[in-house]
Amino acid sequence: MLLNTVQKINTELTIVGRALRVKGLVQGVGFRPTVWRLAQDLRLTGHVLNDGDGVLIHAFGSEDQILQFISDIEQNCPPLARIDSIDSIEHTHLEQLAPTDFSIITSDLSRPHTGIAPDAASCSSCISETLEPNSRYYNYPFTNCTHCGPRLSIINTIPYDRQNTSMASFKKCPDCDNEYNDPANRRFHAQPVACPSCGPKVWLEPAVEKSETNTINVAANLIKQGSILAIKGISGFHLVCDASNDTAVARLRQRKNRKAKPFALMARNIKIIKQYCLVNTAEADLLKSSAGPIVLLDKKSSLSLANEVADKQNTLGFMLPTTPLHHLLLQDINTPLVMTSGNPSGIPQCIDNNDAIEKLQGIADYWLLNNRDITNRVDDSVIRVIQNKPRVLRRSRGYAPTSIRLPAGFEKSPDILACGAELKNTFCLVKDGKAIISQHMGDLENAQTYADYEKNQNLYQALYAHEPSAIVIDAHPEYLSSKYGQALSEETNCPLITVHHHHAHFASCLADNQWGLNDGKVLGVTFDGLGLGADNTLWGGEFLLGDYSGYERLGSMKQAALMGGSQAIYQPWRNTYAQLKAHFDWDELNNTYPQHDLLSALNKQPLKTLNSMLEKNLNSPLSSSCGRLFDAVAAAIGICRENIHYEGQAAIELEACVTKEAMADEVSRAYKFDICQSNENDIPVIDSSPLWNSLLVDINNNVPPHIMSARFHHALINATVDMICRITEQAGKRITATVALTGGVFQNTLLLRYTDEKLTGLGYKVLTHSTIPANDSGLCLGQATIALAKLIKHKEVQPCA
Repeated sequence: MLLNTVQKINTELTIVGRALRVKGLVQGVGFRPTVWRLAQDLRLTGHVLNDGDGVLIHAFGSEDQILQFISDIEQNCPPLARIDSIDSIEHTHLEQLAPTDFSIITSDLSRPHTGIAPDAASCSSCISETLEPNSRYYNYPFTNCTHCGPRLSIINTIPYDRQNTSMASFKKCPDCDNEYNDPANRRFHAQPVACPSCGPKVWLEPAVEKSETNTINVAANLIKQGSILAIKGISGFHLVCDASNDTAVARLRQRKNRKAKPFALMARNIKIIKQYCLVNTAEADLLKSSAGPIVLLDKKSSLSLANEVADKQNTLGFMLPTTPLHHLLLQDINTPLVMTSGNPSGIPQCIDNNDAIEKLQGIADYWLLNNRDITNRVDDSVIRVIQNKPRVLRRSRGYAPTSIRLPAGFEKSPDILACGAELKNTFCLVKDGKAIISQHMGDLENAQTYADYEKNQNLYQALYAHEPSAIVIDAHPEYLSSKYGQALSEETNCPLITVHHHHAHFASCLADNQWGLNDGKVLGVTFDGLGLGADNTLWGGEFLLGDYSGYERLGSMKQAALMGGSQAIYQPWRNTYAQLKAHFDWDELNNTYPQHDLLSALNKQPLKTLNSMLEKNLNSPLSSSCGRLFDAVAAAIGICRENIHYEGQAAIELEACVTKEAMADEVSRAYKFDICQSNENDIPVIDSSPLWNSLLVDINNNVPPHIMSARFHHALINATVDMICRITEQAGKRITATVALTGGVFQNTLLLRYTDEKLTGLGYKVLTHSTIPANDSGLCLGQATIALAKLIKHKEVQPCA
């Protein structure tokens, strides 16, 4: 822990006084009462308060007591708090300053520079009280304290006081008020504190017998009987049913119109989860953490779950109960529950009672409602452990909006706003040298999601008193996030900085690994779906040499046409045909393979129309997308050939079909790529022509899909490593022996793990994502750091008018 001593202690004094400035996530998390208790234990005098910079402590005692006090603060940080620094300065004129006791005094939040904490899963103490018959919180579904419960989901404005949250309408009873005002109690200044006498209530709609007195038990029995319930949670509604009931799960899929995307699950404890999945120590720790994310776990081979929970997947997404309501609901349920977002497919999760009743009519049989309003929608976070390292796939509840320390060189960064991407959107504020990334909002093309985006922009600007000196957008002019940033720039007279999509991915990975502003150039391998490149073509399989300040494109996947434009994203067969059309004469191919399953299927498609579009260059833009290559291969071997039902489905199922045995056995039989020089831009490109020759033969010989998928994965891994070696050899001293792997395609466990291991074996340092998603959800952090590098270099740091 950083401890900056500005002035030496006067060792001749028996009593010394110190002002201790604590920065970090230290408000609304029980930090002041922790400080108070530690001061009491050491018999210090003084006081502690919240202010706009964090927590300020004035402490008086002997030199040894003060030093012990600082050490105790560092070692007893509350569960939801994070200490970034403790700065210390000695007091003079002790006779005027030293008080007779230690107290918590009124906060001074006139200059907000600290953050709001994320929502947190219930702590063990609150759950014990909820399940203890002699507790006044017995069976209460909203038990919370300073160590757990809602934060971001209930706040309206700063400061984070009860009157500024959705708890404002609930007047505390005398018992709750006593706990709230007692610094020795863990509910001291816990803004959502409430009990059965004074707090929110739950009820069922439509009401059933005994539901008024035993609401949650009745709801649990309805689930056991096969009903689908819409349950209002801490930050949104979930649709819930028994995951072992085939009929209930199939009915939920049909009603929600969710044809293929896996359902998330919740189980009472890890023991139950282990009946269905392999769970290692890192995964168990994540499941039990205060963030309470969905953790993707490897399936066991024999399961007693409904087939439609996660068909054609080799993982299940599990979470543990995150609220007292969940613990009460699950206490007598020994099977997992489906716990999927409470919305019809394609729109955001419901958060309002009336909205949920209206929109989930025809999906839910019953609604378990409550009267604590959700002010801000916050989706569940999703994490997967790869190579024993947690990889955040969706950063939301439990993590957002916790600030992130920027790498070395960015300490004196100006305040800026980075608007993020079109898909999987998040945005980023830079404030006081830290990055504050919003919760995941989703795809902005949905009108309700975009409305949420605008609302959250206003909320975060207010919560952090944020006045950006620049606004950053993606280079794609049609992204709604780009249009938002451009309009805001014009409205506020703020400079607008445009950042290329794949440079932002690259920079996001650098920042996630604390790569310093002046640490040197890195080779960034950026594999994703699509993004607008510097030459105004669609990129997605790039090898970029650079850093935050700039880059040069030194390699790429070979381009192929997106036949039908965006339709190629939703119909993978179009990508297969584009690849084959690029590498073969179609008539000769059909003559070579007259009875070929794939070619027969493609010949049933409107190929004449596509050929005409291609000849006339109509709606068939060229792209170097690695994501579309995955789609093409998946469709070729019979996975999601006709269409997909959610983003990335074909690539996800292509990975999922591979067995560990196949990956081990097929190393020597991997397909091949060529690396050749591009005629268009004079850079080396990865050419898939030899891969398709081999793949067509294997399809014709009825080689099982899991074998072909393993051979494809090994081929891409080998080609990626070969390209990296070729580029670094040519670049020479211009590059460090460091490679960053980024973009949504690197969420593929096989691609990430084997590429990382091969490169590490060759002596490269490999940077991969961990706390920030590799997909477009992490793009805003890259946008922010690229813009900051430009502003710092040119000293363009004045706030907007």
